[in-house]
Amino acid sequence: RTRDQAKVAFSAAQAMLRRATALRTALGIDVEAHRIIQMRSNSYFEALSADADSLDGKNVHFALIDELHAHRDRSVYDAIETGAGKRNQSMVWAITTAGADKTGICYEHRAYTVNILKGTAQDDTYFGIIYTIDKDDDWTEEATWRKANPNYGISVEPEHIAALCRKAMSSPASQANFLTKHLNVWIQTNEALYDMRAWDRCFDDEIDIEDFAGEPCRIAVDLASKMDIAAVIALFERDGKIYPFARFYVPEQAIIESRNDSYRGWEAEQKLVATTGDVIDIDRIEQDILEMSSRFHVLEIAYDPWQAQQMANHLVAQGANAVEYRQTVQNFSEPTKELDALMRSGKIAHPYGPRDPLSWMIGNVVGHYDAKENVYPRKERPENKIDGAIALIMCLGLHLRAFGGAQAPSPWEDPNFKIAVV
Repeated sequence: RTRDQAKVAFSAAQAMLRRATALRTALGIDVEAHRIIQMRSNSYFEALSADADSLDGKNVHFALIDELHAHRDRSVYDAIETGAGKRNQSMVWAITTAGADKTGICYEHRAYTVNILKGTAQDDTYFGIIYTIDKDDDWTEEATWRKANPNYGISVEPEHIAALCRKAMSSPASQANFLTKHLNVWIQTNEALYDMRAWDRCFDDEIDIEDFAGEPCRIAVDLASKMDIAAVIALFERDGKIYPFARFYVPEQAIIESRNDSYRGWEAEQKLVATTGDVIDIDRIEQDILEMSSRFHVLEIAYDPWQAQQMANHLVAQGANAVEYRQTVQNFSEPTKELDALMRSGKIAHPYGPRDPLSWMIGNVVGHYDAKENVYPRKERPENKIDGAIALIMCLGLHLRAFGGAQAPSPWEDPNFKIAVV
């Protein structure tokens, strides 16, 4: 964060010590304009800016990191933690509200804290506490507000929270701020289109794509930039429920240059395929799609001709049914809304946790509405990738087209089903 943000905690420490005359005298502390000093131990306490290079080599005994969720990357935290390793009984203390980046250093620590509290991780040197609400709580109720605010009624004024809640109920933009700042609920963008709590409720870690061997499916490809993430989604339907499975590809050079610390972790966990070079390996994606076609009954493969016409031509030459699907408002509005409906009704099931690439991308989607209430998925910032969400929406678009009228026979059960290029 900026030096001004760091000064919030520093100024509070200054004010307390200036009033504690006996404590200052007993410990030999001097309170200066920009530092709190104890000459006896040659120690000082000061506010630092988020310049990781300037933090290297610091001999840190205690560090207070405020609003960790707002750190754009892990460099500052890592520099402080490394500096604390030079001292006996050093402490790094981070305080924060929830935020909008589940791939960052803050959510990483939150996940680690949850694992310790659950007993799935053991670390006696680490302490964490989270005040938030449960996933099924009604965030408009006062009883819910108390859960996330341990000082409710003391330093947190109930009347103020009630007023903010009323505003959030009438303003989607205010809702995100209310959830993160006052209820400690993580979102992924400030104007997220999808309710990630609904998406998380559809999580099922026992689902595996191999369970669908031989079954019909549809595939969609979003190649995006040749120097960025490409997404392939396979969509199955069984007993009225939708099951998506994702693969992601990125050039090795993009991982090296990215500020997203999760890319390397996803690569190590085989959730992201890193291809050699500085552009997407289209041949690798083609091979994987053809390999999937040998294990599943692929009815259609959706592609945007602006991005992937050459790849589609190669797939058709191999006998695949590649279907042109232009990324327009007309093609995207209905399936974008359908994805939201599936989440809320629990009619979609997926094996992707909060820190998986597809969940991250779903959470990054913001909606652009036109005068006719059509919606088009967009991202708030360039680093907030949505390629997996785009491919999933394309798959749902094919699914909706294929079903047509309510009385139409299910194309999922017809091995000879083909659809014309539109």
